[in-house]
Amino acid sequence: MTVAPIAPVPGVLPTSYVAGVDTGAAPVAGTDGSAFATSLTGAVDNLQQLQSTSNQLAVSAVTGNLDDIHNATLAATRAQVTLELMATVRNKGVDAFNEIMRMQA
Repeated sequence: MTVAPIAPVPGVLPTSYVAGVDTGAAPVAGTDGSAFATSLTGAVDNLQQLQSTSNQLAVSAVTGNLDDIHNATLAATRAQVTLELMATVRNKGVDAFNEIMRMQA
């Protein structure tokens, strides 16, 4: 039995881009934040796509046009886990912002 490798999470940079890690790769130049904004936009678009797919499969299941309930269950679970991840990232971002605002100059 062959096991397929786990695919990388979309929008997440490889560990060679983590600050302070010397991997021998060329250093990443500072950005104006547009790469972060692009990553967040891509993640939200991906979430919307997953939710749309889940909704379409749910409608197919209710109307009796669904051949494989397994695909509908997987799509619903992917959408749910991705939504929970996005909510957690948002909460951590808000916490970080609040912590920065509490810092004294």
